[in-house]
Amino acid sequence: MVREFEDGLLGANGVALVGSELSLEEVLTAARQRFKWLPLCVVEEWVILDAIVTDAERAKVIAAGCQPMFLFAYKVVHDEQRRFEPGHWVRSSIGTSFKEDFLFATRNTAYVLLGPGQRKPSSIEAIFSICSW
Repeated sequence: MVREFEDGLLGANGVALVGSELSLEEVLTAARQRFKWLPLCVVEEWVILDAIVTDAERAKVIAAGCQPMFLFAYKVVHDEQRRFEPGHWVRSSIGTSFKEDFLFATRNTAYVLLGPGQRKPSSIEAIFSICSW
């Protein structure tokens, strides 16, 4: 079941992206300049999931100050608030921005994306099923 899920939602066939190649200290400094008040979470092996929504749904999400996108990462490297253990996976809440190819923000956290990743469309159902592995 997990292998099938990974092959479909989180496997290949996304648009390849490259996050930051800076050291952990350098990337945290760069992220802190951009996000002064949000806690930072550094991740590797990541996928940005663009939720497949209707135009009306997209308009509502944007009106609420968000974008219909989520982040899934197989590996947490560092979390300032120690909500996520190093080596564990994380799925974000809905995103508010994706900037500079390595900074993915939600209302509660700025995720710093290290190394290679990808971006792909996904249904809302599949995105929310990630937490029920």
